[in-house]
Amino acid sequence: MKACGVSGAGKGVALLELPEPSSPGPGQVLVAVEAAGVGPWDELLNGAGWDVGLRPPAALGVEGAGRVLAVGAGVTGFAVGDRVLAHEAPLPGGSGFWAERVLVNADHAAACPSGLDAVHAAALPVNGLTAVQALEKLGLGRGQRLLITNGGGATGALAVQLAAAMGIEVTATASAAAAERLLGLGATEVVDYHDPNWAAEVRGGFDAALTIATGTADAALPVVRDGGRLCSLTSDAPAEERGITSWDLYVEPDAAQLAQLAEQAAAGTLKLAPEPQPLSEGPAAFDRAVTGRAGGKKIVLTP
Repeated sequence: MKACGVSGAGKGVALLELPEPSSPGPGQVLVAVEAAGVGPWDELLNGAGWDVGLRPPAALGVEGAGRVLAVGAGVTGFAVGDRVLAHEAPLPGGSGFWAERVLVNADHAAACPSGLDAVHAAALPVNGLTAVQALEKLGLGRGQRLLITNGGGATGALAVQLAAAMGIEVTATASAAAAERLLGLGATEVVDYHDPNWAAEVRGGFDAALTIATGTADAALPVVRDGGRLCSLTSDAPAEERGITSWDLYVEPDAAQLAQLAEQAAAGTLKLAPEPQPLSEGPAAFDRAVTGRAGGKKIVLTP
């Protein structure tokens, strides 16, 4: 089958021809991939920090959407032909979603609503689950204040929307070009991250900060109130001080959370900005994602 991935440990991303996945084992489903998400985390999959059980030669990608082709023993929630979306890690077949077919654990997959096309569904899993899990752990409520760095990115834009829907007052850092879009998504204030003194431009005393841009956690900490919280998505949470709880968060598969996100996206209450690209453009899409040149769009590969 056609795929995009790596031929060996430490090898560059390239187009590949891979063997078909094995038949689904107990609790697994075989999915015909219709769209697969690309993100900066894909750089970590090939022995560079995130062990997802990749067994090269293998396709990259830990999220996507498609149709069930076969179900393993004990699977009761899905049948052949069902549309699903999933974030999967570790990968049960040792190969990912940037391929024509992939094996997935059925309990990590969510039903794809009829109003959600495959490209938008594939844009949702990792970014959406990351935003939900971060906000859940931050534990903010109506009227509290949240700072989000890189609010214009795929995860940041979803976090802005989800937080605003909870009645949380959101200040986001982003480019000036993204300001109008983020205000429309529910942000109260948008600060240009190009300004080296951006932290001095915001009103301090935030109840929490969600740092999504690398290197912003240290700058965000001083504007969080005593006893507040800081969650870093870039593995650079600063040491705790002034009673502020500070931690790094790593996304986990969660079918129930993903199903809720998919329903919100299908209903139009959660806006996505996918940029579909053919699988043949996979290496170029990978380069754009890992070097931060996606322009706030979520790149999605379509086999």
